[in-house]
Amino acid sequence: MQKLRPLILIIFLGVIGFLIWYFVLRTPPPPKGIIQVAGRIEGDDAKVAAKTNGRIKEINVREGDQVKAGQIIAVIDGEQIKAREDQAKAAIDQAEARVTRAQQQIAVLQAQEEQSALGINQSRLDAQGRVNQAEAQVATAEAQVAAAESQLAQVEANYNQAKWDAEKYSKLEEQGDVSERTSKQAKNTLAAQEAAVRSARKQVDVARKQVDVARANVTSAKAMLANPAIRTAQTKAVAKQIEQAQTDITAAQAEAERSRAALREAEAARKDLTITSPFDGTVATRTAEPGEVVTQGSTIITLVNLNQVYLRAFVPEGEIGKVRVGQRAKVYLDSNPKQPFEATVSRIDPEASFTPENTYFRDDRVKQVVGVKLLLTNPQGYAKPGMPADGEIVIE
Repeated sequence: MQKLRPLILIIFLGVIGFLIWYFVLRTPPPPKGIIQVAGRIEGDDAKVAAKTNGRIKEINVREGDQVKAGQIIAVIDGEQIKAREDQAKAAIDQAEARVTRAQQQIAVLQAQEEQSALGINQSRLDAQGRVNQAEAQVATAEAQVAAAESQLAQVEANYNQAKWDAEKYSKLEEQGDVSERTSKQAKNTLAAQEAAVRSARKQVDVARKQVDVARANVTSAKAMLANPAIRTAQTKAVAKQIEQAQTDITAAQAEAERSRAALREAEAARKDLTITSPFDGTVATRTAEPGEVVTQGSTIITLVNLNQVYLRAFVPEGEIGKVRVGQRAKVYLDSNPKQPFEATVSRIDPEASFTPENTYFRDDRVKQVVGVKLLLTNPQGYAKPGMPADGEIVIE
């Protein structure tokens, strides 16, 4: 009997150890319809960065602070932006002043062009009228020449007759056929006709000179017809100046528009000097301090939304076919393993991975897993990125 006591004690201790292992130490098998997973709590963070270069003037939050969407996080000094705005405004004023001057110049030139057009028409009418008048004077003078020449021909005919009569009566007087008185009358008539011829010839000369004067007036009047052409050239020069002024207006307006665009850009950059929170969240890290010079894209803080956290876990390849996006799940934190958080499957990786990462043997390939995300429905701020946690995916 004494020999059996050690054996009975060993058996008793073995039974006790088995019971302790089975009921205390042994991990119970997962319930049917549940896939158990494990991993870490993660969250999608946002790096809030500067949109422009400058020196940080102030930062209003620290790590762990809760912020609301639109809350001012930091402010960047804006002296350079103000200088750009002033420069753009000055350029706009200069361009608009150029436009105003060009418009005033166009108004003056258009008045000159209109006056020149009126002068051209009036000058053309005046010149044509003078030509017509001069040509009429030529015709009158030529008629007077013709009349004077006709009169001269008549007077010369009378003179020739008087000369023949005087010679005839002079001979008859010498022969005693006529009286001395008759011969003397014939000589007096000849002298009168000779004076009439000289007078008629003078009238012809005067009439011809009048014709020459009238023709000169015609030439002068026709020369005045060239004045409208000269004024037309002047009008074209004025039109060219108007065209140049309009080109200046177009260029100045384009310059003003470029300056307005630069001003809008500067004003937008001024808005970018105030950095605000894009959503409600918690400041995870603060990577800048007041007084630092930052460049565009430099991170100021890292913001995480603790109401949008998930468990990053892995499901064995053999079980992944049972998992669908939208399935119900539960997440257990180590800090309170008996109080689960409701969750849903929000993502399933499109490709599988291996555990270990590099697998070269066929037997190890059964450890291939697929990553999933279990999005907590209401984490209540307890689940924070980096915490280890367990999860259950309900497949039935």
